[in-house]
Amino acid sequence: MHQPAEGRRVVLKGEIRTLAQLSAQVTECPLWDPVRQRLHFVEIYARRIHTVDWATGARHVIETPEPVASLGLAQNGLLVAGLSRGVALVDPDSGACTPLASIDEGPANRLNDGRCDPDGRFFWVGSMVEALDRPGGTLYRVSPDGVASPMVPGLICSNGLAWSPDGATMFHADSRLGTVFAYDYAGGEISNRRVFAVAAPGEGRPDGAAMDDEGCYWVARYDGWRIVRHAPDGRELFVLPVPVQNPTMCGFAGEGLRTLVFTSARGSLSAAELAGQPLAGSVFAVEVGVAGLPEPRFRA
Repeated sequence: MHQPAEGRRVVLKGEIRTLAQLSAQVTECPLWDPVRQRLHFVEIYARRIHTVDWATGARHVIETPEPVASLGLAQNGLLVAGLSRGVALVDPDSGACTPLASIDEGPANRLNDGRCDPDGRFFWVGSMVEALDRPGGTLYRVSPDGVASPMVPGLICSNGLAWSPDGATMFHADSRLGTVFAYDYAGGEISNRRVFAVAAPGEGRPDGAAMDDEGCYWVARYDGWRIVRHAPDGRELFVLPVPVQNPTMCGFAGEGLRTLVFTSARGSLSAAELAGQPLAGSVFAVEVGVAGLPEPRFRA
């Protein structure tokens, strides 16, 4: 019988391990491909997509023409990628990158967090102001024919995209506000924006997120040394302490989608801070007792 979120505890099975040791400025967007048994993630400013063979640990690197911050699965084995100035389709084997949609907000901004909606009808991707000093970003809805529709303006740093298991609720954060919002979602349209969760002072800012099969929202707290699991009503159910100050995004991978994978950043840390967390910028994994949701495939 399916237990409510409150009744099923997160049980860690083993210690947090390093999945890919890197000295990256920012790694982001862990994305599991169950067909190929591969984990993808990005190294934003190095313009790289990394692909890890789950069985062997072998890692393949794809160079991209622009900084790359987000990924989704697409049809025919392709990836859909949010680059700095637009969205493209990427062949993870050949590295071929085919532009799909141009979203150029000028040199002060770049695209950031992105995710396919549950039906694979749209790739949602938001932008951020690199200086993080004003609300000049936008959340876009990108269709398979390359039309990018602005949906939520006035963002400082768009993040935290995820959908409830039934697809009826979309979650989205503005990291600099420390706030995750929820929207009603139907057919690519959003409505009824409300506050879902607010990070307490000193507990980090909501960054990238993932959803589990109980409808609980897992979010990396940048500058907070933690990943937090929220109940469907927004309450904090579980806090996972992590060995890096700046976790950037979490996702589920592996058999039964029961491995929590998370990326991290080192770019904003001082030399003294890095001395205490030498693995900042790496990618980590830990087995958990709950399962994530499978990622949909963009219908491109």
